[in-house]
Amino acid sequence: MFQSFEVASRPEQAAPRITQLRTQMRETGLDAFLVPRADAHQGEYVADCDARLSWLTGFTGSAGSAAILHDRAALFVDGRYRVQVRSQCDAEVFDFIDWPETTVAAWFKGTEAEKIGFDPWLHTVTEVRKLREDLTPVGKTLVASPNLVDRIWTDRPARPEAPVSAQPIELTGRSSTEKVDALCEDIKAAGADAHVMTLPDSISWLLNIRGADIAHNPVVQAFAVVHANGTIALFDAPEKYASLGPDPRITIAPRSEFSNYLKGLSGKVLISPTDAPHAVLSLMRDGEAAEIIEGDDPCALPKACKTQAEIAGSREAHLRDGAAMVEFLAWLASNDPDGLTEIDVVKKLEGFRAATNHLKDISFETIAGAGPNGAIVHYRVSEDSNRALKEGELLLVDSGGQYVDGTTDITRTVALGDVAGDARRAFTAVLQGMIALSTARFPRGVSGAHLDSLARAPLWRMGRDYDHGTGHGVGAYLSVHEGPQRISRISQLPLQEGMILSNEPGYYRTGEYGIRIENLITVRAAPPIGDGDDRDHLDFETLTFVPIDRSLILADELAPWERDWLDDYHQEVWEKIAPRVSDAAKEWLRQAVAPL
Repeated sequence: MFQSFEVASRPEQAAPRITQLRTQMRETGLDAFLVPRADAHQGEYVADCDARLSWLTGFTGSAGSAAILHDRAALFVDGRYRVQVRSQCDAEVFDFIDWPETTVAAWFKGTEAEKIGFDPWLHTVTEVRKLREDLTPVGKTLVASPNLVDRIWTDRPARPEAPVSAQPIELTGRSSTEKVDALCEDIKAAGADAHVMTLPDSISWLLNIRGADIAHNPVVQAFAVVHANGTIALFDAPEKYASLGPDPRITIAPRSEFSNYLKGLSGKVLISPTDAPHAVLSLMRDGEAAEIIEGDDPCALPKACKTQAEIAGSREAHLRDGAAMVEFLAWLASNDPDGLTEIDVVKKLEGFRAATNHLKDISFETIAGAGPNGAIVHYRVSEDSNRALKEGELLLVDSGGQYVDGTTDITRTVALGDVAGDARRAFTAVLQGMIALSTARFPRGVSGAHLDSLARAPLWRMGRDYDHGTGHGVGAYLSVHEGPQRISRISQLPLQEGMILSNEPGYYRTGEYGIRIENLITVRAAPPIGDGDDRDHLDFETLTFVPIDRSLILADELAPWERDWLDDYHQEVWEKIAPRVSDAAKEWLRQAVAPL
């Protein structure tokens, strides 16, 4: 199994650990200390050795932060985690703060803390700059500090050193040499002599390498400095690269040498302030020889716009994964739900993916939320939370696979027997939003923020909404959450051909049920319309082919064109997936894709 069901942390562990941390704060002369869910690479997912927020507080979500004072402590989480944080963390120890409605800086203004410590490797340049801008005028000082959590975390796991492998050009569509040459041109265009890279997925993409340093994400955790002449200084454990042939342009040194290399840099150096740890900026300033230029990560957009080889690989990965999902759904339909648990569901689904003989890993820990657990947006089932399935409830299953030719992410919400009317009304509205986005046609230059409301409008008409973005970017055998492309209220980046995104509206009723329907889609050039004005338009190609539970749909609520889309989609599911599944699954599929 790629997924573990062990209890990751317990609420009662937080109080004694917070007490130890406060002792360190007193010895260091700090009034407060910040503990983010971040590592030095500023990726969404962290290795076990960097899971400081989880170890200290018990909160295991992928976004959040804590502020520890001598007399109080606060946990800041967004709408995805407000149910989860209350179930995982001790309310006697922490105040639970709704972020971003209340920012960390705004909260600190209501406290007496003056000296606020932070680890400069765990906060970006932009983040520290904004905190100082907000806190300095009210007499509060940010103090760069060694990480105080590390001082008390005596059994901290070792840093991962998984072997690195090469991703073949047949799947990438571009050689590493081509990518580096293009990056060097971008560095020169920015007026720089070198570029500091700290994002694992950007480095992995640039060098066409993959690793296993982060669970479920085939990235290599390394630092790099790319010079405009094409030479690259890579900082990581050299033994990880033993299976790769030598590259005359790349030198590999231990991670411990990265800081001194930064101090020794000269000339104009490009960094991305939204990605680079503040320590990178500080070290180059200490060296006094580098002129710092700030800009966006020049790898982010080329990585997001997949090559034709990557799109072809993703199509094949989704067909393979779709067949595994159909086998799973057919199995689920053939079993009495009252005899199953959430862990049973997760194990069985992973088994069907593994049976493809192509699964490298799951792309994230499977979310299998039965009944009220489905309302926890990023729910992770453990031995403690494992819930029995019950007739008449909903089961939300959000899962994905990592295959060498693509990364998948799919959510299906299914009825366990007959389900009450309100849930079916909500399910129908969520489906309408997903269809609206699937069929969107839009001029070039439109961003994810413009499209986000299409998926929400059916719920808005009911006075409802959801607290997560409608779509995130997805990598090509890389991170299942990839930027900079998004479909959300805050995304201003124009969508471009080749971007892969999720399409996943949802609705969650705390304590009762959760609903989410998710397909992956890719941006493509839209064919011209005869009576149009010849403006350049884009639309979406659907990559995911798995039936949507027809028993939860109020058919009379759908417009004729929505019914047509669903029937056409299900016909395509049949044509693409039926030849790939067992006879028993095929018989279930035949009924699941029948016209509405």
